[in-house]
Amino acid sequence: MATDDEEYYGYYYGDDQDRGLLDAAWERQQKKTFTAWCNSHLRKLNKQIEEIDVDFRDGLLLLALLEVISGESLPRAEKGRLRFHKIANVLKALDFVKSKGVKLVSIGAEEIVDGNLKMTLGMIWTIILRFAIQDISVEETASKDGLLLWCQRKTAPYKNVNVQNFHTSFKDGLAFCALIHRHRPDLIDYNSLSKETPLENLNYAFDVAEQHLDIPKMLDAEEMVSMEKPDARAVMTYVSSYYHAFTSSQKAETAAKRIGKVLTINRDNEKMMEDYEKMASDLLDWINKTLPWLQDRNSDGNLNDMQNKLDALRVYRRSEKPPRVEEKGMLETNFNTLQTKLRLGNRPAYLPTEGKMISDINRAWGNLEGSEKDFEDWLLKEMRRMERLDHLAEKFRHKCNIHEAWTSGKSDMLQKDDLENATLADVLALKKKHEAFESDLAAHQDRVEQIVAIAQELNALGYSKVDSVNARCQQICDEWRNLGLLTEDRRSTIETREAVLQKLDALLLEFAKRAAPYNNWLESAREDLMDMFSVHTVEEIVELQDAHQVFKDNMPAAQNEFDAIMSISQDIEKVGVHENPYTSLTKEEINLAWDEVQSLVPKRDDLLKNEKGRQERNETLRVEFANKANSVGPWIKSLEERLRSIALTMEGPLEEQLLAVQELERDVANYKPQMDELEVVHQDVQEAMIFENPHTEYTMEALRVNWEQLLTAIARNINEIENQILTRDSKGLSEDQMKEFRNAFNHFDKDRSMRLEPLEFQQCLYSLGYDVKEKDKASMAAEGDEEFARIMAIVDPNNTGFVTFQAFLDFMTRETADTDTADQVMESFRILAGDKPYITTEELRRELPSDQAEYCIARMAPYEGPDAIPGALDYMSFSTALYGESDL
Repeated sequence: MATDDEEYYGYYYGDDQDRGLLDAAWERQQKKTFTAWCNSHLRKLNKQIEEIDVDFRDGLLLLALLEVISGESLPRAEKGRLRFHKIANVLKALDFVKSKGVKLVSIGAEEIVDGNLKMTLGMIWTIILRFAIQDISVEETASKDGLLLWCQRKTAPYKNVNVQNFHTSFKDGLAFCALIHRHRPDLIDYNSLSKETPLENLNYAFDVAEQHLDIPKMLDAEEMVSMEKPDARAVMTYVSSYYHAFTSSQKAETAAKRIGKVLTINRDNEKMMEDYEKMASDLLDWINKTLPWLQDRNSDGNLNDMQNKLDALRVYRRSEKPPRVEEKGMLETNFNTLQTKLRLGNRPAYLPTEGKMISDINRAWGNLEGSEKDFEDWLLKEMRRMERLDHLAEKFRHKCNIHEAWTSGKSDMLQKDDLENATLADVLALKKKHEAFESDLAAHQDRVEQIVAIAQELNALGYSKVDSVNARCQQICDEWRNLGLLTEDRRSTIETREAVLQKLDALLLEFAKRAAPYNNWLESAREDLMDMFSVHTVEEIVELQDAHQVFKDNMPAAQNEFDAIMSISQDIEKVGVHENPYTSLTKEEINLAWDEVQSLVPKRDDLLKNEKGRQERNETLRVEFANKANSVGPWIKSLEERLRSIALTMEGPLEEQLLAVQELERDVANYKPQMDELEVVHQDVQEAMIFENPHTEYTMEALRVNWEQLLTAIARNINEIENQILTRDSKGLSEDQMKEFRNAFNHFDKDRSMRLEPLEFQQCLYSLGYDVKEKDKASMAAEGDEEFARIMAIVDPNNTGFVTFQAFLDFMTRETADTDTADQVMESFRILAGDKPYITTEELRRELPSDQAEYCIARMAPYEGPDAIPGALDYMSFSTALYGESDL
């Protein structure tokens, strides 16, 4: 017993020391206390008793009381009102108590039905002892002694309180106040209490317990003070209500904290999902708006328009695209972090809205990169084509002007009627003149063919003003055919008159024969000296200079021919002949043409010299770009190797690996000025219309791609290591475990691809002691392996055919770590609901912070069970939905 003296009662319940007569004062106190205790439970059924020895006589309320306090269903009560019906009901109740291992001595159904107060109190005490006190356990001490030890432990720090029993130790009320203050210091001002005012202390404690702890008054303060030794069982019954109230509150607090933690994690994850969806939508919208511009192939057909488009592309790459590159990397990082948090929180993996997966974004980004490259290639190709077209168009106009100048008046000359009254000398002269013209005409045939060839090339290249070119070419060809016909007619006419007129002036003929080809050579030389050129290398301009030097080397021979023709002309003038019937050329025309050719030679020298200087500057730009590109390219390659080495070797703690990758990130940031310098040089190269560079294998486009891939790889590695640190810390993994997992993964990653094929993954699990039966690929495909298929569904939910290290690490930690489960959350809600299968909005708002309570209320489905009340919520389906096991 927990009391100092033996207690004597008129019944026996298992202890020889508890046998005796019941004191009248104690009887009154027990009756009041036991009645209040019974009503504290019966009120859950909206029932109560007034007289304990009367209201239990028919056994109905007794059966109801036992069902409430045990949580079990008892046999159905007899509905009759006869004595044997009442005895049968009480016997069912007593049999149930006996089934719980309680010995009932001297307590029979007849005494209860007859209203024997002492027996009724004994029966109720037995029930209280079994269902309210027996299960109390404190430091391996149970039942009444456990309850007493609990009181001693809780009141030990308080002055004027020394709990040694359940009667005198509680008379002054300080023990009750201390118990309340220990658990709810906000309800009791203990320092203001005095041992000298026991009645006030008792009423203070009883009132606070009833108003704030939902513990009904079971004791009378006046009786406690007036009695020398209050009834221990009554006090013990009342104190047990304190114990259950405070321990239930602690359970509810623990349950509320667990639910709060789960809800906070869930809300944070939902926020990250919403942020991901918005960022993905913004990036995809930008890509979709940019693609039509990059895919537009319309132009005004001139070089200035193409240059404006190229400038716009440079602005896009320099200003508009870089923030989007960072945004894409951040999106992938946030997605990986979210998936890691979901895995660590035992939540289902996040599946973005259709079209917003990382693979969808990468595919859209790839389309953007491809369109950007195609757009730039098209621009450069069009600029080369238009440059070529401008050159050909100018060359066409130049040759047409020369040809039209030569053909001007030739038709009239061929149709001239000058043979009718001509002498033989005149006819012979006209014949020679015509032969010279035919020679001249044949010499100009090559120029006509060149004009036609240039026109055909302009048509093939899609020249914008090709209609005017074709019209002019057609006009020249028609005039040329007409000249051919007129020439043939003229020859026929002259030959008819030749039979009569055969004498020719040999001297004039000699002049005509030599002057005509020489004049043709002069015109060809003048055309060559004025010919436009388009070159792209120093070698090409050197070839033109060499050809020009060969021309200058032939100038002495031309000077000799010029001197000979001038000598013949002087001889003709000596004999007084001023007109040459065999040619229309004069000494003045030859002299003028020769002077013009001589003046064009130094001009040609200057043009070639200036062009050589420009090509030498272009060559300098090529070498400057090549030197920088040949430095940047290997540097990027070396950092990729360092990054790969860090990922494969995994030397040192994860924090050191993270610092190593972050150091690479800083190196890349510090190296950015070199990339910017290279971009500036590349812009100069493009503005100089330089399209090829034999000094380097690198192009600006390839270096940009490698640079962006390096930035993305570093960001991805930092994110993976941070996720591994998060996994290690949240799951309590040691560095040795992390190293063991990485070494095992690297051992089977034969191709160093940072991922394992299914067979390699199976062998890796086997090496770590995970019991998975090993099979070859053929048998896996033919027979299947349910266990391994389950594991592969976890580590490769998208069926890629590969297992990454992060997925492997998540699986290994999940197999060894403890996480919150749906059952644990469901049990926490059950505690808050008071063991009901549903919970109310009032209970949620009372037990949880306001924001968490409103979160649950907004998402919980109505409870539809047979025992549902208005406003009841289904916390079971809500708990399973948090972990992806059902739909809300």
